[in-house]
Amino acid sequence: MSALTAGIIGVSIWGPGLEGWAASQPILAGAVPYEAKSSPPPTPAILASTERRRTGPVVRLALAVAHEAALASGLPPGSLCSVFGSSNGDGVVVGGILEALATAQGDERVVSPTAFHNSVHNAAAGYWSIATASQQPATCLGCHDWTWAAMLLKAMADVAADGEPVLLCGYDYPLPTPLAALRPTTAAFGVGLVLAPLGMGSPVATIQVAYATKAPALGAWAPRNTALHALAAGNPVAQSLRLLETLALGTADQHAVAYLDGRLDIEVRP
Repeated sequence: MSALTAGIIGVSIWGPGLEGWAASQPILAGAVPYEAKSSPPPTPAILASTERRRTGPVVRLALAVAHEAALASGLPPGSLCSVFGSSNGDGVVVGGILEALATAQGDERVVSPTAFHNSVHNAAAGYWSIATASQQPATCLGCHDWTWAAMLLKAMADVAADGEPVLLCGYDYPLPTPLAALRPTTAAFGVGLVLAPLGMGSPVATIQVAYATKAPALGAWAPRNTALHALAAGNPVAQSLRLLETLALGTADQHAVAYLDGRLDIEVRP
């Protein structure tokens, strides 16, 4: 396929010891040692109190990175088309529903409407639309271990096709037991980017992506900082860490991430 090009005009991150872009930038640039401490996602202040009470940690993680990236872009958050991606979805809610159904007695009704609507894969995008009063389209996808590559390719294609900026929001959160035994996710991690056509906004870097049919070399997506390898290997969305390191350093880079039986080649230029 032909390469797709866009400017990155907004960046965000949230993960263990990576609490927002400003705090994480020196860590990702190698100026400050990485410490994998507990970092619960913040309460989403952009939601009204009624909706805020209904959110769990997975939605809070998604909204944290979506909001930070949108603010960094300088564009009205509600004006942005979006692509939300997660390999697990809200496993906390889904696990709770399955547990309730498995232990229900007789005709007992154990699943609340709130739990049910929070369980669907587009729940985070829905809360984002409510919070920002957005009427823009949102794509919500999951692609197992290839989720980061799939959502990045989709967002880049949208920028190329529509000539409009796109908010990219990726997030994955550990599943509860017993689901975690079949789908281990080591830590919560979220990333946000606002991608725009060249010439729009003030890009921190230019990104170019292209799909290729050959699988990438082993570890081609690995972060430079070996302390981040466990996080990148244990959370599909954290495969974005190599890109985020490059943005923090302000340098050029080429790397690849696996996508199904092929790969996505990624080139970044300051």
